[in-house]
Amino acid sequence: MYTTNFSRRSWVEINLDQLRRNLALYEERLPEGARVIAVVKADAYGHGDARVALELNRLGVDLFAVSNIDEAITLREAGTEGEILILGYTPPELYGKLLEYDITQTLVSEEYAESLLSLSSDVKCQFAIDTGMNRIGLCADDAEACARTVEKYYSRCNLNGIFTHLSCADGVSEDDREYTEAQLYRFERVAERLERLDLPYVHCLNSAGGLYYADECKYGGFVRLGIVLYGLKPDRSSELPEGIRPILTWKTVVSVVKDLKSGEAVGYGRAFYADRDMRIATLPTGYADGYSRRLSESGAVYIQGKRAPIVGRICMDQMMVDVSDISDVREGDEVILIGDEYTADDMARDLDTIGYEVVCGISKRVARIYKK
Repeated sequence: MYTTNFSRRSWVEINLDQLRRNLALYEERLPEGARVIAVVKADAYGHGDARVALELNRLGVDLFAVSNIDEAITLREAGTEGEILILGYTPPELYGKLLEYDITQTLVSEEYAESLLSLSSDVKCQFAIDTGMNRIGLCADDAEACARTVEKYYSRCNLNGIFTHLSCADGVSEDDREYTEAQLYRFERVAERLERLDLPYVHCLNSAGGLYYADECKYGGFVRLGIVLYGLKPDRSSELPEGIRPILTWKTVVSVVKDLKSGEAVGYGRAFYADRDMRIATLPTGYADGYSRRLSESGAVYIQGKRAPIVGRICMDQMMVDVSDISDVREGDEVILIGDEYTADDMARDLDTIGYEVVCGISKRVARIYKK
């Protein structure tokens, strides 16, 4: 169960049993012996990085990826064991922290490698290889030249791996598939030339890559598992393995119930006018909590399992919903903002975005409650 020692204003419940199931179901889809690198950047996609990482440690996961040094230190100070890879940039002058906390740093370019090496050759590092994302890393177009660069730094620094990132492995079009296959081919050509180095970590598959390309990937021994771990889709068109479900439910409560007469206005700018006598419930959650203001007049929440449309503009700390057709709604009643009835992927569809943005956008002031 979970603690009740928190403010019942706006909170999310994280189902750790479902996290375990998601991990197990995903691993069943991977080739035998493949290992998961759990991506817990952005506060574990809004789910709480320290608590999630510790639970994954308990489940046997000992490889993690984050986006920056602050996230990596948070994991270490929480007691996370295993390898932690920073996927992005760290100011070279912070090399001491990388050593102190035993963190592996991505070399985002040759110039960056030189900057880091001018300060320390002891930091564990991995080279990013750019196979078509055009974001960070050594260009893989000339596989021989790329491999020579990696070899040059292998003899000068504590290099333990290389990786690339697939830009459209979650796409369903034939063009997306061809592009992904081309990225995998570029990476394989570089990796083949580096096999004699026997690098411990050579990886190229993200969540979608692990689902759709693991069997045809020569270097599929590691899979960076991100959004699917949390039960959300890499892309709206994606289909997840049966049984993988969201682990997050976002809740709030009713703070006030009001009777509204026909013709009366609700909220800022009088954006909504009642066209009949109505009952309106106010909820103590708003856009400062991460509930998008763009859902004003179009979104809905669930009370007693029934849909309650949002009326008026969503405020910084509150919103109003129509409960005219829901009987006996009272102060303190629990409200589902995101859950089985309406998932983060559903909200992403209504906002014309992706589930990543929805869950990452839930504010720090929204309590995270963990249940088994």
